[in-house]
Amino acid sequence: MAVSSGIFTILLQAGLISHDEISCASKLMVNEGLPIIDALSKLKPDLTSIKIMQILSQFYGIPIFDINSYTLQSLPNEVIPVNMMIDYQVIPLTIRDNRLKLGVVDPTQKERYEQIAFKSGLAVDLILVDSNSLHNLFNQNSASYFQTICLDDESFGGMSFADDGQNEVQNGMVNSGDDDQPIVKFVHKVIYDAVQIGASDIHFEPYEKNYRVRYRIDGVLSEVASPPSGLKDKIAARIKVVSKLDISEKRVPQDGRLRLSMSQNQIIDFRVSTLPTAFGEKIVLRVLDRKSASIGIEALGFDDWQKNIIMDTIHRPYGMVLVTGPTGSGKTVTLYSCLGLLNGASRNISTAEDPIEIPISGINQVAINEKTGLTFGVALRAFLRQDPDIIMVGEIRDKDTAEMAIKAAQTGHLVLSTLHTNDAPSALTRLVSMGIPTYNVGDAILTIIAQRLVRKLCPHCKTLGKYDADVLLKAGFTNDDIDSGFQPYEPVGCERCHSTGYRGRIGIFEVMPISDALRTMILHNATSLELAAQARSEGILNLRQSGILKVRQGLTSIAEVEANTNN
Repeated sequence: MAVSSGIFTILLQAGLISHDEISCASKLMVNEGLPIIDALSKLKPDLTSIKIMQILSQFYGIPIFDINSYTLQSLPNEVIPVNMMIDYQVIPLTIRDNRLKLGVVDPTQKERYEQIAFKSGLAVDLILVDSNSLHNLFNQNSASYFQTICLDDESFGGMSFADDGQNEVQNGMVNSGDDDQPIVKFVHKVIYDAVQIGASDIHFEPYEKNYRVRYRIDGVLSEVASPPSGLKDKIAARIKVVSKLDISEKRVPQDGRLRLSMSQNQIIDFRVSTLPTAFGEKIVLRVLDRKSASIGIEALGFDDWQKNIIMDTIHRPYGMVLVTGPTGSGKTVTLYSCLGLLNGASRNISTAEDPIEIPISGINQVAINEKTGLTFGVALRAFLRQDPDIIMVGEIRDKDTAEMAIKAAQTGHLVLSTLHTNDAPSALTRLVSMGIPTYNVGDAILTIIAQRLVRKLCPHCKTLGKYDADVLLKAGFTNDDIDSGFQPYEPVGCERCHSTGYRGRIGIFEVMPISDALRTMILHNATSLELAAQARSEGILNLRQSGILKVRQGLTSIAEVEANTNN
């Protein structure tokens, strides 16, 4: 749900929340995916959804309606698709004389209701309903929602799952009985929509009394479907069939892949992971779009100084470049972008990956398989006998891999790899803590890139916020920003961004080339805090400063930067 600046403004004017509380509520919405009213109620328990409804009712002159005794079937649900009801948090109540009484949670989302009026051909009168009651109504009618999806149009019918001949797949359908066709259509619809909407992951999750499907879009999970829980085994079996997994094995996790042909020119790969849980198999599909491997370094979000440092570093004949950050921070895409710049007939490039995310022509990619003994360390030793120019190691996990990567960097090879640390200076001390001598760390490392991904503000609906000076200073802005009257943009939500206020993601980076001063400090076993202080003195932006720069440029919001970085 969008961060509704309208509700925030109304509650602020009523003296019920402060600017700081707006910032905290926005963080809850970003971090936990909470609707605005739920976020406010969690932050301020005395500010209940009922109280917020009463305030909105008085402000807009809109009546309140109790929907607790209703079912979806008892209402004129044919006028609005069920998926739109859930996405927009609305419910049609009555239709009379070409006027639709529409139950809404957030009356400030004017564009949504104009869209409903346009599509339905009806004049719309807004009625306030309780968000919890609406959520319960949708949950009680999950079967109806499932049926709506299954009987939806077949715009996805042209897609197909690529196959190796072991299963007969025609137009994306494994031969199935008529009883299974709704399951087949549902699974294909969910996967197709995920690709179309730009989701990075699809979660199929069984619980004791319900089943839900969620997409991760721009780093945030949101529920998109809730089929009947009794179908969980059939849904899991369908996904396992197209992923070449053992459908009879439900006791241990399985990993697989599937390939989806969206069109003649668009092939999408998925990494599939199953996990036995208390109430069935949880399945996660990671979308591996090949286009991400060809993203230019200019599109990742580096500023000019950072980009110049990286371009200089990756064209060195030897040494190591490390990319650090948590899982899901975009490290692999950064590495692939660098490899794309280096890939050519004059270079021998080998990569060790677990797993191979995206196949790249011209690069020798090796899939790590620790069960068979093919570890990162073993692969690196083999690479050194293969006349390499450039080596990419998916992740430095242990001392053996670290030692081999350092050795390769010191013997005439350019090595790129990743490490799980919070910032760039911590990567240096992590290598030392693994047992790598400080003189080897200082000698081999060329540059460290720490990164995070933040959501980009939707350019079609973002609006200037109104923040107090103390809030801006606390976030990391300067007195010069305050004196100039600067105000950052904040999210609103519209049809083009699916009412989230955000559209796409961009990286924020700490790019730290190893200077002579830093190298000397490494040799003297300096702490990460001491290394960070030296980096700041050399003008290197940390992650928070890089994020604030993106806020100044109008690309992201304060809430996104605060949620992903430390000040």
